Amino acid sequence: MGRGKFRIYLGSAPGVGKTYAMLSEGHRRVERGTDVVVAFVEHHHRPRTEVMLHGLDQTPRRELEYRGSFFTEMDVDAILARRPAVALVDELAHTNVPGSRNTKRWQDVEELLRAGIDVVSTVNIQHLESLGDVVETITGVRQRETVPDEVVRRADQIELVDMSPQALRRRMAHGNIYKSDKVDAALSNYFRPGNLTALRELALLWVADRVDAYLQEYRSEHNIRSTWQARERIVVGLTGGPEGRTLIRRAARLAEKGSGGEVLAVYIARSDGLTAASPKELAVQRTLVEDLGGTFHHVIGDNVPDALLEFARGCNATQIVLGVSRRRSWQSVFRPGVSATVARESGPDLDVHIVTHDEAAKGRTLPVARSARLGRSRIIWGWLIGVTGPALLALLLNQVVPDLGLANDMLLFLTFTVAAALLGGLLPALASAAFGSLLLNYYFTPPLHEFTISDPKNIVAIAIFVGVAVSVASVVDLAARRTHQAARLRAESEILSFLAGSILRGETALDALLDRVRETFAMESVALLERASDVDPWTCAGSTGRNPVSRPEDAAVDMPIGENMALALTGRVLPAEDRRVLGAFAAQAAVVLDRQRLVDEAEEAHRLVEGNQIRTALLAAVSHDLRTPLASIKVSVTSLRSTDVQWSDEDRADLLEGIEDGADRLDHLIGNLLDMSRLQTGTVVPLIRETDLDEVVPMGLAGVPDDSVVLDIPETLPMVAVDRGLLERAVANIVENAVKYSPPGQTVLVAASVLADRLELRVVDRGPGVPDEAKVRIFEPFQRYGDAPAGAGVGLGLAVARGFLEAMNGTLTAEDTPGGGLTMVITLPIKEGTPPSRPDLPTDATT
Repeated sequence: MGRGKFRIYLGSAPGVGKTYAMLSEGHRRVERGTDVVVAFVEHHHRPRTEVMLHGLDQTPRRELEYRGSFFTEMDVDAILARRPAVALVDELAHTNVPGSRNTKRWQDVEELLRAGIDVVSTVNIQHLESLGDVVETITGVRQRETVPDEVVRRADQIELVDMSPQALRRRMAHGNIYKSDKVDAALSNYFRPGNLTALRELALLWVADRVDAYLQEYRSEHNIRSTWQARERIVVGLTGGPEGRTLIRRAARLAEKGSGGEVLAVYIARSDGLTAASPKELAVQRTLVEDLGGTFHHVIGDNVPDALLEFARGCNATQIVLGVSRRRSWQSVFRPGVSATVARESGPDLDVHIVTHDEAAKGRTLPVARSARLGRSRIIWGWLIGVTGPALLALLLNQVVPDLGLANDMLLFLTFTVAAALLGGLLPALASAAFGSLLLNYYFTPPLHEFTISDPKNIVAIAIFVGVAVSVASVVDLAARRTHQAARLRAESEILSFLAGSILRGETALDALLDRVRETFAMESVALLERASDVDPWTCAGSTGRNPVSRPEDAAVDMPIGENMALALTGRVLPAEDRRVLGAFAAQAAVVLDRQRLVDEAEEAHRLVEGNQIRTALLAAVSHDLRTPLASIKVSVTSLRSTDVQWSDEDRADLLEGIEDGADRLDHLIGNLLDMSRLQTGTVVPLIRETDLDEVVPMGLAGVPDDSVVLDIPETLPMVAVDRGLLERAVANIVENAVKYSPPGQTVLVAASVLADRLELRVVDRGPGVPDEAKVRIFEPFQRYGDAPAGAGVGLGLAVARGFLEAMNGTLTAEDTPGGGLTMVITLPIKEGTPPSRPDLPTDATT
């Protein structure tokens, strides 16, 4: 039996209508005669969703008992026994109640698919496992219920269910998602316009990437090499010259004209030596393209046009942006430039833009990074010109102009010798001179067609020809080699200058430096290895590229740095002249590594200094606040011990109450001081265990009058994973602060609710409130906003509370209270594995 088909409705945010769309699909299939059952749908008492369930066959749920409560889950066994053609399963990321057949609902779905049952399901973008950190950064809520990305990617169909943030908030305000008493909290927290916009962008990008993966897979399976212009991908060909910045900006403007345009800048480096471009200029261009939202790529290829076209077709590019050639006009006669070649061979599927720039037709002024040895292609061309050229010239002169004269014939043959020297060096030129002298002897000196010379003058002429040819060839070859050496030294000086500049600028990115080494020498990988001593194993301090080595002896090139450090490269063996530049890179890598470690040590020292400053501030801040309650206690005790005054029972009770109040203030102050000290030294280790909120919060209200706080904590709330002692201290500080600033006769509201997979505790006061610019500062130590009441303490309460909550993976934020005042919002993680409760507001924001 084959595997069932899997279809997923992916929501950009809770409430966009995934379940509604899934049920609509179920009705369409029923109308076509398909056997469809509702395996599990959570309608959250939404009228329109409930209506969609009418007319669909629903499989009864399985009831499970957990911690004295009963919950219902999808009955996998019943569905397998029923064997429908299609099963509708809501909330793919849901965690099943302990005792269920599987831990996660997506595992239940996998069983149905393996049994040959088609499944239609729903999931929100924030529940994808790979996006957990991103979603937490955006919304401040960590999604505990997740589904592996691979499960969703394996779906046969993925359909995005989307809605604009404004429309979703209107749907929320109209009560179509949550009940009216939960709407305000939802709109001011998870359903803020910024959160919804970011989640929507995440969903669109994820689906777009998935569609692109489908397209690439299809093109690969069908061996399609032509470009399909589904998305504008613009490749920018860089040479390392200053015109590259113009090309990158032009490509960015082209990409902005189309939705989803992408810019890929690529530099093609030859594999025969150092890069032919300025490393400094390439670094600037890399930064520019990344700032504009594009990507930078480094490709090795001896044939630049072919490598560029291969890269463009491989990434399914639609356009290529190139600059007008820097070659002078007369140079194009002998060999077309890269731009002309790419434009000619691009075909109809790639648009090539040739962009003018200030460097056009000014000649190539970049250092050519070749070794003193000529390349293979030039040597081959030198031999061809030096050997075939004189032969063709002899046939031409013999047949067309036989009476041109020996002197002119010798000058023409000398031209090919010089050309052979320019292209291939000394050996092709010597061969050309020798071969040319034989041809002159055979065809143009009497007796003709014999390798003899009858006239002594011709012997002298031939000898002079050979001598001149050899001399000219030697001089031309030497000049060519010196030119290449000068260009190489210029390239090295550029690189060394860039390295020196990076040292002066204090650049400390080791990965970036190693990546530059790999690009400069066209290597596959680079690793910086070190060891403590000669007998210790090597460890990798940093690497880049594919499959870096773990020992210097395994590398193609290793450059020792001192006794216990080495730079190891893989890919090819470097010529000896390249090792000088490599040595400079190696020395710089060691400096960067040392600098990084010094920076880490400096940061640690800075943290120690901050700790000392905190301790100093503690002593300075408490010098008055400790003395005030002590003075009150001292006065009361002295009065009680006085023998010359007869105190009444009422007076004695007042003095004892003053002593008790002073002692309580001292205990509270010292407790906060000790707590802040523990937080600063990092010694707060919470003992996390499952706790009911209604058991802890009332204990934190012991320090405030009974009639000053109103509690609203439902008993149906799930357990939270916290340290009871730390939570009690945090709640006590926050509530005391709220009561302290509340107007007389106004009570503080402490209410709890569930939002997604977090529990939220809100402490609401009607005091003067705090401006937006001060909402961050009030959580810093020794900060008190405005005119604090007398005896208000040293301003540590909120700082301690936030520190304790963050230690328990919770958060503490400040919001304005509608109508005036300040609301402190505490979010706490629900105990993992705790089943969601069933209050009127769904505890899991998955629909």
